[in-house]
Amino acid sequence: MACREVCMETAHRKVKKQIRFTDGQGKPLSDCEIGIRQVNHAFLFGCGGSDFIPYVLKGGEEYKQLTDDWLAVFNYATLPFYWGRYEPEEGKTNKDTLMKTARYLKDQGVRVKGHPLCWHTVCADWLLKYDHQTILRKQLERIDREVTGFKGVIDMWDVINEVVIMPIFDKYDNAVTRICKEKGRVGLIKEVFERAHENNPDAVLLLNDFNTSISYEILIDGCLNAGVPISAIGIQSHQHQGYWGREKIEEVLERFSHFGLPIHFTENTLVSGEIMPPHIVDLNDWQVDSWPTTPEGEERQARQIEEMYRILFSHPLVEAITTWDYRDGAWLKAPSGFIREDHSRKPSYEMLKELVKREWWTDTAVRTDENGWAEIEAYKGDYHISAGDRQADARFTDDTETVLALRA
Repeated sequence: MACREVCMETAHRKVKKQIRFTDGQGKPLSDCEIGIRQVNHAFLFGCGGSDFIPYVLKGGEEYKQLTDDWLAVFNYATLPFYWGRYEPEEGKTNKDTLMKTARYLKDQGVRVKGHPLCWHTVCADWLLKYDHQTILRKQLERIDREVTGFKGVIDMWDVINEVVIMPIFDKYDNAVTRICKEKGRVGLIKEVFERAHENNPDAVLLLNDFNTSISYEILIDGCLNAGVPISAIGIQSHQHQGYWGREKIEEVLERFSHFGLPIHFTENTLVSGEIMPPHIVDLNDWQVDSWPTTPEGEERQARQIEEMYRILFSHPLVEAITTWDYRDGAWLKAPSGFIREDHSRKPSYEMLKELVKREWWTDTAVRTDENGWAEIEAYKGDYHISAGDRQADARFTDDTETVLALRA
């Protein structure tokens, strides 16, 4: 790909701004070399964060290497809040475990999302003893508890998950499908979103689904017409049955862009082994003893992930991409991770690190004029600025002129 084409594709990810550098007392730093070193992206390069839980709780060199490699690429983590596992017995939650993990991630400069607040799968079985009115009340109370309890540490949530199928889900009885049948899709979505928004008005709240058909578009349209405070559209892209390809990715982006909302690719997987057969309707139905990665599959996975990331990063409404599995075998034993089961890095890991921390990264220097001004062109994100023993931290997200004081 030609340099000019790459620059055009990522231009909206950059700022180009005039900055006046001073010494902290207002005196310009004239004819001075200024170091501009990026420390984080504004774009959210995400991955499942469950691997941090054992490290935070147990420590150990094995987990440290695992998490250090994770932190070398990603700045955004999804932590599991599946109700049936988070609260297996009514009133007994694993809040402490997830709070410790979320705080650790935040301290490393990682943004954290909770997934999900409401879902019919992995639901709490103890809810089934209650009537519909009580189930809904307890669902809303759960939202109160989690959104309020984690506020300031987790300020992004998949509020409700996979609602297109929710009221017609028939694999097993569950409390959330019951109330979705009664309230209707939009009715339930409106209740849970409004409750989450009331508890944290500044939170980023996502509607998330694997269904990318017109049914999801119609659902989103109905929600927006009903005044549901959706912050971003979540699109799952589990590709165990083969890579979507450029044409489908661009077609999905075009259809969901007309809402004008930010788009998050919330659950992305591409396998580096045998492709799941096409006749499987529910990916969970593919049960195998083992699903090995292969050298050929790893090269294919890396090529496909690179193309997909380039397409998504070039789209102005896409704000986040989350790979669902960091390690092979994490879900359905699929070889869909960036590292193998023995924690060794796959080609996809090295490729993505090259994109995130080299090609789409700014580490440069500029020289100021006699009045302390210099023009900065840099990827949007967080920066450490230095000139000799003077330094400052800054966040660049727009092209407005800025005065930045560097203090000794």
